[in-house]
Amino acid sequence: MVISETTLKWAMRFYPPLFFQRIWVQKFGKGFTSAEVKINKSVFNKNYNDSIFGGTIFAGADPFYALLFDQILQRRGFKVRVWLKSAQIQYLKPGRTNLYFKIVITEEEIAEAEEILNTVGKFVKAFPIEMYDKSGQLCVSVINEVYVRNLHIGEEGKIAY
Repeated sequence: MVISETTLKWAMRFYPPLFFQRIWVQKFGKGFTSAEVKINKSVFNKNYNDSIFGGTIFAGADPFYALLFDQILQRRGFKVRVWLKSAQIQYLKPGRTNLYFKIVITEEEIAEAEEILNTVGKFVKAFPIEMYDKSGQLCVSVINEVYVRNLHIGEEGKIAY
């Protein structure tokens, strides 16, 4: 489904798995080429060390590359299936304050995805996310591997995953 940046921002803000973990979408960039996200530290997501629970941090990194690629490619006429294939996370420093991250998908990355989807039919690539605390110190490094399949090539009907 193709929707506006503002509509998806508000839908994600109140999507229960993100809302109750205090993961707040601040902004989707024009054309879904970027996302800015804040993970608010609260009583709902802090651990006994008074830092943000690692599962909350991981949940914050999970959906955004897949969402962005889905919206970008649908707007360019592709029928796609997109999900996070794998992820790696390194907790470099405890998140004792709110955490912030921004991801950007460049025109070159979009062109690469389109070319591979039009030829091979499947695009798989790893993308980084770095999360910073309010003082600007790097706390978390994540690598998300995104899987995109062009449903117009080689896939007919419903299949199970």
